[in-house]
Amino acid sequence: MGRAFEFRKERKFKRWAKMSKVFTKLGKEIVMAVKAGGPDPDSNAKLRTIIQNAKGAQMPKDRIEAAIKRATNKDEKDYEEIVYEGYGPHGIAVIVETSTDNTNRTVANVRSYFTKFGGSLGTSGSVSFMFDHKAVFRFAQGDWDMEELELELIDFGLTDIDENEGELFVYTEFGDFGTMQKALEEKGIEVISADFQRFPTTLVELNEEQEEIINKLIDKLEEDDDVNNVYTNMA
Repeated sequence: MGRAFEFRKERKFKRWAKMSKVFTKLGKEIVMAVKAGGPDPDSNAKLRTIIQNAKGAQMPKDRIEAAIKRATNKDEKDYEEIVYEGYGPHGIAVIVETSTDNTNRTVANVRSYFTKFGGSLGTSGSVSFMFDHKAVFRFAQGDWDMEELELELIDFGLTDIDENEGELFVYTEFGDFGTMQKALEEKGIEVISADFQRFPTTLVELNEEQEEIINKLIDKLEEDDDVNNVYTNMA
């Protein structure tokens, strides 16, 4: 069937693998949200947000419902959210966000990945000061006046607003997530996704060979089922 077929097949498998990992992550988030605030999204704002994110990621409805049902089972595992910080090779700062039911396994794995690629796992706070922690809301662009919308949302913690391919991205400080979420809901804006992201305050330039090593470390971390997000200050 030739190289073209093999290339398409490889890309398809990678896409499926990525979708599977996203669904696994969302399933964990649903379980944690239900255990913390109950299974009713109308009274559990966090669960409501995660369900929105799951729909935006095209997670099947039956998987969402199964995760909610599973979370109500008292025998279901509890997950703990832990953030690891450290330095990759060439002085690159790395933050690894995880959710795990076995902290010993997770920290051992994360440490081994850092070590394998010439980095080192640090203590809490060792690199997080190099990043801004923001809440990001994504929704379809409506027919409202952009300048007017921006002025209105500033009162609810807006720090920035971007437009890209028919979608708007609203940014707030980490602590203003709930305020902005409520404001958008009251305006009748249907949020496609809402989550937290970390943005480096300064970037480090590397050559192509150095970037390749960092990317291998990122790939290895992201392959781990306990890892949700990886952030670096690599340019």
